Amino acid sequence: MTPPLLTRWLLLGEWRSHRLQSVVAVLAITLGVALGFTIHLINTAAVSEFSVATRSLSGKSDLTVRATRYTFDELLYPRLARYAGVAQASPILEITAGVPAKAKTMHNPVFKILGMDGFRAITMTPDLLGVPAEGKPMDTLADDAIFLSPAAMEWLSVKQGDTIEVSTGAKRVQLRVAGGLARAHPGQRIGVMDIGAAQWRFDQLGQLSRIELKLQPGIDPAAFRAVLGEALGPSYLLTESEDDDARIHTMSRAYRINLNILALVALFTGAFLIFSSQVLSTIRRRSQLALLRVLGMSRRQILRQLLLESALLGVLGSLLGLGLGYLLAAAALHFLGADLGAGFFPGVAPRLHLDPLAAVLYFLLGTGITILGGLVPAWEAARTHPAPALKSGSEYTMLTALRVLRLAAVCLLMGLVFTALPSVNDLPVFGYLAIVLLLIGSIAALPYLCGLFFAMLSRLSNPDQTGALVTLATTRLSNASGLAAIALGGVLVSFSLMVAMAIMVASFRISLDDWLGQVLPADVYLHSTIHQDIRGFTLEEQQAMASRNGVARVDFIRSVPVTLDPAKPAITLLARPVALDNPGLILPLTGAALSSGDIPPGAIPIWISEAMVDLYGFRTGDRITLPFSDSTQIFIVAGIWRDYGRIFGAMQMQLSDYRRLTGDDHASDAALWLHPGTAFDTVATALKALPFGETLEIMETGRVRAVALRQFDRSFAVTYLLELVAIGVGLMGAAASFSAQTLTRIREFGMLRHIGLSKRQIYRMLTLEGSLLGGFGILAGFLLGTGISLILVFIVNPQSFHWTMQLHLPWTWLGVMALAVLAAAALTAFLASRRAVSGDVIRAVREDW
Repeated sequence: MTPPLLTRWLLLGEWRSHRLQSVVAVLAITLGVALGFTIHLINTAAVSEFSVATRSLSGKSDLTVRATRYTFDELLYPRLARYAGVAQASPILEITAGVPAKAKTMHNPVFKILGMDGFRAITMTPDLLGVPAEGKPMDTLADDAIFLSPAAMEWLSVKQGDTIEVSTGAKRVQLRVAGGLARAHPGQRIGVMDIGAAQWRFDQLGQLSRIELKLQPGIDPAAFRAVLGEALGPSYLLTESEDDDARIHTMSRAYRINLNILALVALFTGAFLIFSSQVLSTIRRRSQLALLRVLGMSRRQILRQLLLESALLGVLGSLLGLGLGYLLAAAALHFLGADLGAGFFPGVAPRLHLDPLAAVLYFLLGTGITILGGLVPAWEAARTHPAPALKSGSEYTMLTALRVLRLAAVCLLMGLVFTALPSVNDLPVFGYLAIVLLLIGSIAALPYLCGLFFAMLSRLSNPDQTGALVTLATTRLSNASGLAAIALGGVLVSFSLMVAMAIMVASFRISLDDWLGQVLPADVYLHSTIHQDIRGFTLEEQQAMASRNGVARVDFIRSVPVTLDPAKPAITLLARPVALDNPGLILPLTGAALSSGDIPPGAIPIWISEAMVDLYGFRTGDRITLPFSDSTQIFIVAGIWRDYGRIFGAMQMQLSDYRRLTGDDHASDAALWLHPGTAFDTVATALKALPFGETLEIMETGRVRAVALRQFDRSFAVTYLLELVAIGVGLMGAAASFSAQTLTRIREFGMLRHIGLSKRQIYRMLTLEGSLLGGFGILAGFLLGTGISLILVFIVNPQSFHWTMQLHLPWTWLGVMALAVLAAAALTAFLASRRAVSGDVIRAVREDW
């Protein structure tokens, strides 16, 4: 064992001598752990809160009966209540209502209203019973009374006795706050009404959303579910709480995993910075470590000492990262919400809980990566024989050992192979592994590539034309490519990942903009102020909108959720007028589509999104049945279209076919074409003059696109932040690495001063070296980042979100980033050179003997 006093002396001496490198290493680990822990805390809080809140709505039920559509006839309720094996049945109508008063300050402010039979809810869902004011027990049956959860009261800023206005479609409803709920889940914004009052007030007479069933004792739920499911047919779904949990997790899984991967980028960069700082530290102290070996320290003691240095940096960085991560999670929940702007968890206000197990795991991850980053240089330093290590120049032997070209070739080849493998459980596992392998392979190949590049540059440079400083810089970089690669590694990792993310985000944004241009062919679009309700516009309201002066043509669109698989989120069914012979006018088709002559007699054409191909296996030309229609009705897949708005799948069909099959003549949206010369303001004023005009959101096509792109930027705000953190950590690592390298070259600078170079010339030489290194890092990072972006665009995104996009390179943004990195590298080299050359020349040369 190494004496504790000697261990502390060596640790403190190293940290005091090289504070910058230690601070940067700790900061890198801190940011990596903090970002990963932040994303984990937010995701866990959101998913858990949404899952618990959803389960609380089912109460003590064993099974939930839903229709594949959003509502069904209430005549099913007495049938199920008398069904053999059913002890109790509770009918429920769910209404997603908007709050017009908050529409101007919030994006789509909605909350859930439950219509319930209070007599059935006493035993099935007692927590959701309304608590009326003293002396007003009949408020539980009043047609204007609503009972709100504490979170809903706080969100609406109301108390018992106040009146609130909610909306569905073009209808606004005034409701009286009659009291609170018996025991609502904290943070859950819901309201409860009498089911009859809710059906009448919200134009849902005779309709239910679901029926909760409590089975008789001794009944096997699985067997009962199978029998009842067969009796009800494919139009109904029977689910348990586990099914709801699986569906909730599936909703945001891809988004959460991608954010976690991005958060770990900083941690990966931090691990490399630990590796590079430890390599430079062992090179700088090579003779000191050899002297310790001569004085009696064993190889094991040297290895333990160096790993202890790395471990302490990891422990400190991980602890700081956990604290920072908790603070960042609290701030993100407050300002961005539970879904970080993505819109997966509406109406949920989760509370942040510190997860001890997750904290331990992230602490071990940060510390473990730090130790792993310092393992290779520590092992090499411990196994080196002390005699040659005492001699000047022996550090290049160590750098030669770091050339692992075979490892680089294997990683790059495996990365390419992984890009051809399919997803695993709808996750791009091999795509992510391919990116990791490309990064590791590129880092491993960096010393070799760096030597080739600068050797070629040295041969091409003519000292008579370029000058002695250029020759010295290129010769040094070509002959010491190992040291150059260490300084370059952080820039390569961070810049390549930033390039990859920039290309991916730009490709997505431009593809989204082009997509919006095709799916928004009309002049004006309108929908209700709150755009998540089922009611929409009645036939009379549609006729009133179509008859306004200046309107040449109106296409009404019906958008409703349809559940095809209880284990998956609902898809969106869009019914609208579609030209059978030219559906590409409004649908961004991804391939050839069937024409009207290809549709068999009696079959109904549908057009499916790309997600339907991956999630349900549909293909163009397939003949299928759909559970919301009669089993004898055949639908034929007439084409596949690109949809960036609904990642869980969507299908489109003719509005006339939809209305004939379902009898639903309501509309969710309207697309208006104006007469030539008609001003938008004129039509907007005419529409606002309608009796329900105040409930309309009227937007020109350009504004619709602007709102969609603004929502896109909000969803990717966290991605932008992670990009900046990655490049910041990389630049700090490069700065620390270059600074450490210049300190190892003090003897070299002393010799150059003896043969006639001035301090200013050495400054210029080192600044040139930094610029050349930065330029090579930018070039290599651009090539590697472009390769990674191809994986993100054509593999990760299609496998994660089930859509495709076109590749677009943001040349301006990439140029700005490249210039910033180049300037930072040159400035870093210049500042490091001033410290390295500031010492005494004679003393610097003596250190070589």
